[in-house]
Amino acid sequence: MEKKKGFQMPHTYIIIFGVILFAALLTVFIPLGKYDTKEITYMQNGVEKTRTVLDPESFQYILDENGNKVTKAAPIFGTEDFGGQGILNYVFEGMTVGDKNGTAVGIIAFILVVGGAFGIVLRTGAIESGIMRVIALTNGREILLIPILVVLFSLGGAVFGMGEEAIPFVMILVPMFIAMGYDAVVGIMCSYVSTQIGFGSSWQNPFGLAVAQGVAGIPVMSGAWFRIPLWIFFTGLTIVFTMRYAVKIKKDPQLSVAYESDEEYRKEFAKNGKEMPPFTLGHKLVLLTVAACMVWTIWGVVSEGYYIPEIASQFFVMGLVSGIIGVVFKLNDMKVNDIAKSFDHGAADLLGAAMCVGMAQGIIIILGGTSATDGTVLNTILHSISDGMQNFPPVISAWFMYIFQSVFNFFVVSGSGQAALTMPIMAPLADLVGVERQVAVVAYQLGDAFTNFIVPTSGCLLGALAAAKLDWGKWAKFQIKFQAVLFAFGSIAVILAVVIGLS
Repeated sequence: MEKKKGFQMPHTYIIIFGVILFAALLTVFIPLGKYDTKEITYMQNGVEKTRTVLDPESFQYILDENGNKVTKAAPIFGTEDFGGQGILNYVFEGMTVGDKNGTAVGIIAFILVVGGAFGIVLRTGAIESGIMRVIALTNGREILLIPILVVLFSLGGAVFGMGEEAIPFVMILVPMFIAMGYDAVVGIMCSYVSTQIGFGSSWQNPFGLAVAQGVAGIPVMSGAWFRIPLWIFFTGLTIVFTMRYAVKIKKDPQLSVAYESDEEYRKEFAKNGKEMPPFTLGHKLVLLTVAACMVWTIWGVVSEGYYIPEIASQFFVMGLVSGIIGVVFKLNDMKVNDIAKSFDHGAADLLGAAMCVGMAQGIIIILGGTSATDGTVLNTILHSISDGMQNFPPVISAWFMYIFQSVFNFFVVSGSGQAALTMPIMAPLADLVGVERQVAVVAYQLGDAFTNFIVPTSGCLLGALAAAKLDWGKWAKFQIKFQAVLFAFGSIAVILAVVIGLS
């Protein structure tokens, strides 16, 4: 008897295209609006920072010569130079947005370079050998790795805003957890998701919290007495949720949303049966190279302010050194040409994620971009929602701020970018509705970070999922439950901040 097929989640490309069409529909009905900008200064670690932000009092609709509000429907076809950027150009236009320091171009290049570098490392066989040693050492206590890893990665997100840096770790942790009898989901939860938990409840993150507080005009890094317990709670919640899920999957692996995609890993580990793969001096040197690169990266980010270009180059060096070691020690019979071939293969594995990053940027392009001074649909949406929040009691208004930041993160995933766009409006709005500005920052933090691991417009998320060989649709099927839990407790946190008068 033929098994009846259930609902099949659309591919990530299809989902993004659907959002593109929805965004195009919005441009037909929503008039264009713009803001003026102003410069603000604030102190961070004793250094004066300057940032250009929008003036919340300056919103105005774009009007035609008769004084009517102007709408500008996105054309079906067109580029920046010919008729305006159109619906069918969203892939190319999205992929060419930004520069090497972020947005589409930088993140796409980062994903491909990191993928290529790890392709070389994986070709040596050192990761597989190392994983089998870890399993032998844990000897049935492997579940204890979950709380240790969640705490470490959450600290990374809280202290120095770890995000993109988690993608390489996914490539190591996912096969390790699958070999231990868990699944790819556990690996992603212990790495990328944990960084965003820390990011959202941070008391000192320089990329999100510091920018938001600076824009809001309150002391940078203030309110730690409230945020540190918040970090402890949400990190603990992540540990409990992940461990309960891991125990369930260990008992019945077929319950995993990643069961099919994990099959490739399982076959690889089962290939040699129960025989322990060789663990030679060459393998140890490769793993030492990977560990040294991780330490080098953390040092560079924390001490020197390294970002996407520097980190990508660090991982390229790691891949190159690992390849040379592989050739010298003849690991997996590696030849010089295998370095290039494995780099190519590793980059190809993450090509889909890189494409998604560009496609997701196309959504912003269709809505007119994120410039406050240009007439865009996004500016009008921002203004309309902020106006609608003014007619509610303080607790409800603060909760709506949290919901708004969660939804707005779908369009502007960058933490500092979202802070620069929304906090100039949310901070004075907080004054109007009787909410402390510090509460508005909490709503921004939780709303921004906690949706970073479900919105299909997040380049970091898509990179992490591609590294784990897991489709966004299957991930979302699992993640929606965790999102519901986080939303409930995030709402409680924002309401508690209002009740106690957090300032």
